[in-house]
Amino acid sequence: YPPLKRNSELMTREEELFRHRLLDLADTAWKRNIVTFTDFLNLNEQNIYHDTQPELSFLESRMSGGYECAERQMVAFIPDALSYEENFSPEATDRLFPIRCLVIRPQNPRFAETLSHRDYLGSLMNLGIDRGKLGDIVIQNQEAFLFCEEKMAEYLTGKLTRVRHTAVVCEESEQGIRNWKPKLEEISGTVASVRLDALLSLAFRASRSSLSGLIEGGKVFVNGRLVTGNGFHPREGDIVSVRGYGRFRYCGVSANTTKKGRYYVKLEKYV
Repeated sequence: YPPLKRNSELMTREEELFRHRLLDLADTAWKRNIVTFTDFLNLNEQNIYHDTQPELSFLESRMSGGYECAERQMVAFIPDALSYEENFSPEATDRLFPIRCLVIRPQNPRFAETLSHRDYLGSLMNLGIDRGKLGDIVIQNQEAFLFCEEKMAEYLTGKLTRVRHTAVVCEESEQGIRNWKPKLEEISGTVASVRLDALLSLAFRASRSSLSGLIEGGKVFVNGRLVTGNGFHPREGDIVSVRGYGRFRYCGVSANTTKKGRYYVKLEKYV
């Protein structure tokens, strides 16, 4: 396959190998008439997938991270012979992905430490697990919800017994993967223009100038696509992910404006 140019530069060797892996999985799905899956992809890998889609047009592909708007997501390559069957309807997509949702909670909540995302991820990495086998880790109060590949679920529920100095229990979530919902914080405010840098300023309560470097530095993604221009205008429903800050959904702009011509917008921030 010829090298793919991205952001006016040739891809790194590692990124090029990843692109070849995508094309190989798609080719296998097409030739063997089966569904193939990637590992969980980070934002940079998702961006490469989106850039490679013109070369993947010979079959259907879909993404899921186990819940709506997950950051880390798998891609499924679905040959035409299967994509029109009822089991492969868009409504059933999430059920088809080999993903499980586990809940990690302290054995004794009274004596548990306050654990961060890094603490949970560090304990998982200490078990020798490839990061690609793990999806999002979402912390809510004293619990962490972990999305992982189906084949890893039994191993993790048996092996993950401690995070830092806290003894924990890891088990499959009683809510079930299709019923799990993240917590959202609704943010409303006014912006001078519905540009990406203005929305970042509202979402993360910082000045536009202090956040503009994040966009130029390649740390901002919209629906998994890298965006490097401050003047980008998101569309209603877009998910904006910022490395090191978090992510939010752009819910739209009101038809009304303030007396000074500012726009009313609403966001939903993942907490």
